[in-house]
Amino acid sequence: MSQEYRVLLYYKYVDIENPEEVIKEHQQFCNDLGIKGRILISVEGINGTVSGTPEQTDAYIHFMNEHPLFSETVFKVDEASEHAFKKMRVRLRKELVTLRLENDVDPKVLTGKHLKPAEFFEAMQDENTVVIDARNDYEFDLGHFRGAVRPDINTFKELPQWIKDNKSAFENKKILTYCTGGVRCEKFSGWLLQEGFEDVSQLDGGIVTYGKDPEVQGELWDGQLYVFDERISVPVNRKENVIVGKDYFTGEPCERYVNCANPECNKKILCSEENEHKYLRSCSHECRVHPRNRYIAQHDLSSEQVEERLNAISNKITV
Repeated sequence: MSQEYRVLLYYKYVDIENPEEVIKEHQQFCNDLGIKGRILISVEGINGTVSGTPEQTDAYIHFMNEHPLFSETVFKVDEASEHAFKKMRVRLRKELVTLRLENDVDPKVLTGKHLKPAEFFEAMQDENTVVIDARNDYEFDLGHFRGAVRPDINTFKELPQWIKDNKSAFENKKILTYCTGGVRCEKFSGWLLQEGFEDVSQLDGGIVTYGKDPEVQGELWDGQLYVFDERISVPVNRKENVIVGKDYFTGEPCERYVNCANPECNKKILCSEENEHKYLRSCSHECRVHPRNRYIAQHDLSSEQVEERLNAISNKITV
């Protein structure tokens, strides 16, 4: 498959006094360049993923390196066969990553120790170490480090309270934390230190960097990495392929994500294409019969056809 595009993942915590002006400048440059992506800018800094041709992404990196605020930004580069986004969006955010802490953490001042992939690989195998996944539950369910703790959370802002509720499991432990590219761990690891945990480290560059490291080659990672673009998932472990995702309906191995067809639910569910059609791409009976069910509208199903599917589900037979 021809790899004619690149995907850049990056962030930088830096004080921005006039984020609205920076957004306007950034949006114009990206539009003129022709790249696509999703960039978040706040008073705390920048966090983005963009896609384009090698020439376009090289031009964007050059623009960032010459920018007075964003020089020395570290880019993770993936090869791709097409754009990873449909549009170019540059948006203002109150926080670069949403934690909504009462006592906020500045990662430029307080953050956990950065471990390179090989160091992280070794640290994971220490018996007094606990590895905390700083991502959401649906990200974990698609892939994670072997033996990592799964947070029972739907959004990142729920993570601090979840840690407080389970604090005894992490006390007097060496804590390792990781996320997709590193931006969430910068603040989360700082918060852990602020809460009194003494030995806190994070995976430098995140899972993306770990998977590309020539020494570890993604070892001890099981499953796929969830990414927030059109690709949905990318491989990490280059030594072995272990599927950890399970079909929401049957429990069979699965790495295919869809969103529940009920727009008021929109839950991410792992399911095969066959089960997507069988269950109307809906996570529950309530979502299947919801008046705004998107699957029913997209496939122009009649009330009789829907009823037939529902009966088949209740009778556990295939339509």
